[in-house]
Amino acid sequence: MEELKKILDEHTDNAQAGLRLTTDQSGTLGLTIGVKSAEDEVLEHKGSQLLIIERNLSASLEGVTIDAEETPEGRKLMIAKEASE
Repeated sequence: MEELKKILDEHTDNAQAGLRLTTDQSGTLGLTIGVKSAEDEVLEHKGSQLLIIERNLSASLEGVTIDAEETPEGRKLMIAKEASE
């Protein structure tokens, strides 16, 4: 959550904005900056909305993890889905 907050603070000063979890045409997950709509689910941290998830997307997120990992280039967000058995 701290890394999401840091990314959000670095890219916008809009208090209504959050990081929106999206999918592209191939189904790959990604993050953009956006504002909440009435149908969205929101994860908050320390009074700020950090992660905005479209209702139709949230059902398909079982097993998905968003984490910050150290890389040779510095900390990066990684979005991964557990392999189905």
